[in-house]
Amino acid sequence: MQGMDPRPDLVLGADGLTRPVWAATDPLLQAYYDTEWGMPVRDERGLYERICLEGFQAGLSWATILRKRPAFRAAFADFDPDVVAGFGDSDVDRLLADAGIVRHRGKIEAAVGNARATVALRAEGGLPGLVWSFRPAATPRPRTAAEVPTRSAESEDLSRALRARGFRFVGPTTMYALMEAVGIVDTHLVGSHRRGSSGVWPEPDGRA
Repeated sequence: MQGMDPRPDLVLGADGLTRPVWAATDPLLQAYYDTEWGMPVRDERGLYERICLEGFQAGLSWATILRKRPAFRAAFADFDPDVVAGFGDSDVDRLLADAGIVRHRGKIEAAVGNARATVALRAEGGLPGLVWSFRPAATPRPRTAAEVPTRSAESEDLSRALRARGFRFVGPTTMYALMEAVGIVDTHLVGSHRRGSSGVWPEPDGRA
């Protein structure tokens, strides 16, 4: 039977796995938490997609973005930076009429501009190398939701670095969420079944 885990802010599921409250009930969020969130993303397209989706999420729930993710992928050519970099005004108008995505002109234009910035970054070694260069020396070990940071010195530096290269909707808080999502930091709560699972930040002696 599902119930509260004795550790704060964790829920013990019927499957015997412990998850944070936000991932404990909605099947979509649970699947995302169990299989994707916090796992390393080191390819250009994957990072470009996640930068865009984190930008679209600003002011909305992540569940909303996940439900719209298939439509986002269809609308943005599966987040192929080379294709999206070629989008023009007619494409922006088309996207603004697409009810399947978040119809926000600034965010849509930022996604197009971010594709162009991603392509341009190849001359400097590429987006993955830049993003992962801001991996900190240590990761947080939060035991409660209140202990999970919302930004860091590294996310502030990453935000500045991306903005300097033409990226938009990449503020420090948004970039910290990106760093959590792609494994650069591990903010799974201590006691969660996913803590240390990325391989980037193994738990000391394998213990939660």
